[in-house]
Amino acid sequence: DDLAQMTNVAAPVRTALAERVAVGSAELVDEQISTDGTRKWLLRFPARGPGAPVEVETVYIPEDHRGTLCVSSQVGCTLNCSFCHTGTQRLVRNLTAHEIVEQVVFARRRLGDFASDRSATGGPVGGRMVSNIVLMGMGEPLYNFDAVKAAMAVASDGDGLSLSKRRITVSTSGVVPMIERVGREMGVMLAISLHAVRDEVRDVLVPLNKKYPIAELMDACRRYPGLSNARRITFEYVMLKDVNDSDADARALVELIRGIPAKINLIPFNSWPGSPYVCSDWERIEAFADIVNRAGYASPVRTPRGQDILAACGQLRSQSKKLSARERRALDSEPA
Repeated sequence: DDLAQMTNVAAPVRTALAERVAVGSAELVDEQISTDGTRKWLLRFPARGPGAPVEVETVYIPEDHRGTLCVSSQVGCTLNCSFCHTGTQRLVRNLTAHEIVEQVVFARRRLGDFASDRSATGGPVGGRMVSNIVLMGMGEPLYNFDAVKAAMAVASDGDGLSLSKRRITVSTSGVVPMIERVGREMGVMLAISLHAVRDEVRDVLVPLNKKYPIAELMDACRRYPGLSNARRITFEYVMLKDVNDSDADARALVELIRGIPAKINLIPFNSWPGSPYVCSDWERIEAFADIVNRAGYASPVRTPRGQDILAACGQLRSQSKKLSARERRALDSEPA
């Protein structure tokens, strides 16, 4: 976290690097720890161009056999998904590749997860506390494709953070033209925020559906490079009472994904202040899952984590203020 410590590199090179490379730029603003062990960090990154410093939320979810880091790709979001708290924060700007990587590095340092400082017992998988990365935090990753691609290249490189690409998942709300590039250029796992099986419902839950309707999205999934039983697509489906949780919805979901190597993550809705939705009853979730399971698809019900600190799926949000479109374009044209 300090280039001056690289004493195996000549001093003039260290100076030149320090002038060009932002190392250790993630500043901890707040840390919250849930009763279930989930940690949420509010991180601040320095101002770029005309903008003020920005803040994003990053979440660490410890489990018995893995530790998952939920990483943000944008400050705010443009998609306005009606069930998502992040969608109530207008887009401020894209994160740079180094700001995305810094979230991972910060988390590993905070958890004592580097070989130099972790105990002999280590973490849950291969001695690591952070064994998996999911691009499921603030923002739509495929609207910041180049930076996400560069950051995950660092995360997966043997001379970088050395995570298997099968332990990295990029989630999208359905930016159809970019999906094929994720598989071809990044080679990571793909998750689709589906949440509905009919266009008239998904248009409300995920307004991007009006541009890329369900049929086009499913076609893109069927063409995903490297798709196989070993590299299944994960479909995320939030359970909303009397909105998308009927037996008919479950049967339609099975038909919709038929022929696609897939699993379905059923997500009990995580409430947030002002939300217009209510989580489906547990019996209804189990009945929905049973229909999908009997059709041959794994459909685990995701255990809500970090709800008491608003760290669960769809609850992330910061107070950073929106830039103008011209200011965002100017920033995005600068080198990362």
